[in-house]
Amino acid sequence: MAPIALTIAGSDSGGGAGIQADLKAMSALGVYGASVITAVTAQNTKAVTAVHGIPLDVISAQIAAVLDDLDVRAIKIGMLATPDIIQTVAKAISGFEGPIVLDPVMVAKSGDALLASEAVQTLRDALLPRATVMTPNLPEAARLLDQPEAHTLEDMTAQGRALCALGAKAVLMKGGHGSGYMCNDLLIDGSGTLSAFKAPRQATKNTHGTGCTLSSAIAAGLAKGLALEVAVAEAHVYLQGAIRAADDLKIGQGHGPVHHFHKVWSA
Repeated sequence: MAPIALTIAGSDSGGGAGIQADLKAMSALGVYGASVITAVTAQNTKAVTAVHGIPLDVISAQIAAVLDDLDVRAIKIGMLATPDIIQTVAKAISGFEGPIVLDPVMVAKSGDALLASEAVQTLRDALLPRATVMTPNLPEAARLLDQPEAHTLEDMTAQGRALCALGAKAVLMKGGHGSGYMCNDLLIDGSGTLSAFKAPRQATKNTHGTGCTLSSAIAAGLAKGLALEVAVAEAHVYLQGAIRAADDLKIGQGHGPVHHFHKVWSA
């Protein structure tokens, strides 16, 4: 039987991020992807023009339907938008014992907000302690901790450990918003163990959906039974390839998506 991963996130009508990116990444990595939609966004490569939250009972029903029937081996959680949606998801997955990848989606690549300001505390309290690994970028980590944004590897390490202290079993601090020739991602766990994943920073504006893609690729690896560090390493390599091939797609007029199927077909 194919390994199964579940994504709980918002829908991106442009197809580059959210549920659409999650399912593409999982499929590209040989994992069957199931989905629970928490919100519908009117979105393209340039902007998010509308957001409609799915009714709470429908979110719960989607999760129950998937978990009652499918042998889900890992869950990825993305856009949740409001405190009520966060609480609903936390309650609905309370009996799930497998690994959970929490991507604290707060802002779209276009700069539009995807998480209500009052929802940050709820995310910290209700879901962060459930995370096998949390995958914040530098602005998201700073907002979760109510601290200035990290600018050095030492700052990133300290913030990753602070998030572990709040309950996450491990944190992948993503360095895409940093500066310098190399992009550094740091995997930190509760014991302070550190693994660094480095890649040359790629000169492209087509990075829409990178966070969704990376977190889903990690969930895919965990669904296959890989150890966390191995799952992160393989997801990192996959994402770098998807970014390198992004310019070939020529999708949209703004921040285009990465090429999820770069190993399968070329534009």
